[in-house]
Amino acid sequence: MSSLRRRLLAWTGAGLAIGLVAATAAVGVRSREATGELLDEQMARVAGAVPARALGPMPPPRLEGVEIDRDVVIQIWDASGLRIYASHAYPTLPGLVPPGFHDVRVAGGGGWRVYAVPVGGSVVQVAQPLAARDALVLRTAIGTVAPMFALFPLLGLLLWVGLGRGLEPLRRLAQEAGARDAGTLGPFAERGLDDELRPLVHALNGLLGRLGEALDAQRGFVADAAHALRTPLAALTLQAQLAERAGDEAARSAALAELRRGLRRANRLVEQLLTLARQEPGGPEPVPGRVDLAALARAAVADAAVAAEARGVDLGLARDEPLAIVGDPDALRILIDNLVDNALRHAPAGSAVDVAVTADGTVAVEDRGPGLPPAELEAVFERFRRGRDASGIGSGLGLAIVRRIAQRHAGHARLVNREGGGLRAEVVFPAVFPAVFPISAAP
Repeated sequence: MSSLRRRLLAWTGAGLAIGLVAATAAVGVRSREATGELLDEQMARVAGAVPARALGPMPPPRLEGVEIDRDVVIQIWDASGLRIYASHAYPTLPGLVPPGFHDVRVAGGGGWRVYAVPVGGSVVQVAQPLAARDALVLRTAIGTVAPMFALFPLLGLLLWVGLGRGLEPLRRLAQEAGARDAGTLGPFAERGLDDELRPLVHALNGLLGRLGEALDAQRGFVADAAHALRTPLAALTLQAQLAERAGDEAARSAALAELRRGLRRANRLVEQLLTLARQEPGGPEPVPGRVDLAALARAAVADAAVAAEARGVDLGLARDEPLAIVGDPDALRILIDNLVDNALRHAPAGSAVDVAVTADGTVAVEDRGPGLPPAELEAVFERFRRGRDASGIGSGLGLAIVRRIAQRHAGHARLVNREGGGLRAEVVFPAVFPAVFPISAAP
């Protein structure tokens, strides 16, 4: 199981370990330099304290603040290059070197740090094994960094506790979110939150807001659908009863004809409700493709020609410019069909309905009907909302479906009263493709 706390502790611990290793290396380098300088200074002071001539064994010189041990070898050479004194007996010792400091490698005896200085007619030479110097550097470095390594477990414990305290607000937020249900979609409090948590809580509040809107829309849709279906179902029941009680064949035929018309209206209402439900947020997402809106408009006009002729309305395609967008062909066909059907329902007999598709991304349908009061131009896009002066049979869902489909395609639907009478319904799509692109139409 993944743990953010453990992951943070691992990364922090790894950083601390790398820092300690780097610090140890830096301390080692600096200790080598400082210890070497100090030991070189001591060797020079020892050499300066040795008498110019030693006629036999003599005790090591004593200097304040300088301890001379077995690792420091003093040798004296006469003018002829003959060694006349050695403070310690070593199997192998470095030979005579020029004045100054030198690193000398002796066969079988390892490396030595040697300092030679002329004293009178002799040469005093102080030597120290490099291994002894390295051991001293190592002891110094370990003594410096050992406390830091000893504190490492304590630092790990403090980090574990600190990370737990630091992640406490996240744990409380998770508990608060887990305690909620579909009935408590209010926003989380953002005040007093840490800077790292505030974007997360802000995003959660946005999600809860959208979820609340979707649930409210669903509840409203169910309530509106139930209200809209109640009246036609009651009418169908009444018409069925009238058909049963009809006294003669003519009355029964008339009642059955009304029943069939009522069934068609109810069937259309159910189809529109299902179409609107598919366009609501959370509905199935179709696979988008490039859609030729001009081809869809031509197909819609052709399919509605019979209905237009029956109403005595001249239906035609006024403008047919190339226009292609990315979207759902079936939904866009429903959009154009609803615009044409709405215009035919409100256009008086003997008038005309013009459909136009322009390359700037606009699909428009104009009729010569009475139009709408300015206050209702926006209201009629609501579900089950019809104009006060609307004539004919309708459910008030056509324009709601048009707006919802337009919104899902990043478009905008609106109604405008035409000068001289009539209504212009238009949908503007922003994402327009050049006409040279391959286009797939779904009539």
